[in-house]
Amino acid sequence: MKKFNYITLAVAIVAIAAVLFSFTSKAPTGMEFTSFTVIESIVPNGIGRSRIINALEPRDYKAFTTVRTGEDDERNKSDRDEIRVKNFEETKILNFYNIGGIRFQNIAANDAVVNSKVNDMLSQGWSIVSITAGVESKGGKDDDDGIYITRFYFQRAK
Repeated sequence: MKKFNYITLAVAIVAIAAVLFSFTSKAPTGMEFTSFTVIESIVPNGIGRSRIINALEPRDYKAFTTVRTGEDDERNKSDRDEIRVKNFEETKILNFYNIGGIRFQNIAANDAVVNSKVNDMLSQGWSIVSITAGVESKGGKDDDDGIYITRFYFQRAK
């Protein structure tokens, strides 16, 4: 009976120590976030442009933000040239279509290039937060334009 009490006591001490230790681990002092965008053309005949775009200079959204209220309803007058990023990476990828129609080799090539970019980000300590995709196209009978856009969001401890 006494052996059982010692075993129970030892298990309880280990459990309490584990719980207390879990609260003492230091959280990162801050996180930083980044993203890149993949734009794949779905324009027939291969005449569109497909790219991976990655901004190389930061922007503070507060500099371009206006709070509008019932009393103050003036629109945001930020200068577009101040918002525009002129330093960015532009990685060429292939269009979904060529003159013969959809080109599955192009899609596979794009996957390989995007995977390379994601693997590079992961090797730099970034972790994926979210991947969001969408299509811009009129979708009508005579619609000859369209893009497929995917945004990759990453975070890491500062």
